[in-house]
Amino acid sequence: MNWETLDWEILDRLRETFLSDARAAGPYWHTITDLECYNLTYGERIGWKWDAVLAELQQRGWTPPAAGNVLDWGCGSGVAGRRVIDFFGPANFTALRVHDHSELAMDFAEHHGRKSYPQLEVRRADTRFLRSNEPIAVLVLSHVLNELDEVARAELAELCARAQTILWVEPGTHEVSRALGGWREKLRAAGLQPVAPCPHHAACGVLAAGNERHWCHFFASPPASLYADSDWVKFGQRAGIDLRSLPYSFLVLDRNVGARLDKEPGHSRLLGEPRHYKGYAKVFACDAGGVAELMLQKRDAPELFKQLKQGTAPALHRWTHANGRITHLARASGPSAVTSP
Repeated sequence: MNWETLDWEILDRLRETFLSDARAAGPYWHTITDLECYNLTYGERIGWKWDAVLAELQQRGWTPPAAGNVLDWGCGSGVAGRRVIDFFGPANFTALRVHDHSELAMDFAEHHGRKSYPQLEVRRADTRFLRSNEPIAVLVLSHVLNELDEVARAELAELCARAQTILWVEPGTHEVSRALGGWREKLRAAGLQPVAPCPHHAACGVLAAGNERHWCHFFASPPASLYADSDWVKFGQRAGIDLRSLPYSFLVLDRNVGARLDKEPGHSRLLGEPRHYKGYAKVFACDAGGVAELMLQKRDAPELFKQLKQGTAPALHRWTHANGRITHLARASGPSAVTSP
């Protein structure tokens, strides 16, 4: 599939489905061509969100368990599982299993997985595997939360209980992000350690009473060449999408206590986007004490102020604050000095 053979009418139908409640009625893939068109466009945009998440994990010095299997659950076209394996390298994994409520989606993801990784065992996750106690090294979840019924939520909870690590990316909407935070709390209580985006192992501050209007979300950057690509411009116009906007929420958990960032306590993670004013900026940040809107004055940290304005500021910081104002700043060092995704 390429831009010359792309079926725009299929994309129009998929867009209408995504914006309606029809997606909850069952599989929305009618043909393999549906998945090919999706994979080239909407799927690639999801891939850019995964690129941002994986880059942050690398900058934090985190890697998945060596020589483990990957389960891409709710795989769709399989873009998430392939992004993970491509980033860390096929040599670090033993197998890729894919699962979806759509047979067509599993056909597509399995075919492209085998084509991409001939050295790996690539196949569907059958009922026997899904209901077994076999360990899962890396559980990959992408844009599944708003399609789960009660049965699927129970199945997912059982899979999470078998997972060594969980990599989970969702849309950056208020509703979905807060729902993901609820899963964080359940999984944290079950022994999984939050790795990212959380800068601590404490309870989620966004879910604390009084913070109902807030949510944990971020913005990925599409490739710089995108805006000069007439095919992508046409896609954005037809789909009614701002190509510059890639909001996402995510959650990474690990059973390895060594993966915890708060073995060096005191980090803060920027959430959302800063707001800029003359001589100061306001940021929303999360740390072990909760979440708070903080003011950074330009004269106190001119370099960081400039980075915030340019969108190049690190995501993680070590600072102190009082009465809503950042009073002392010391940039995080080592693998924790994460640039904005």
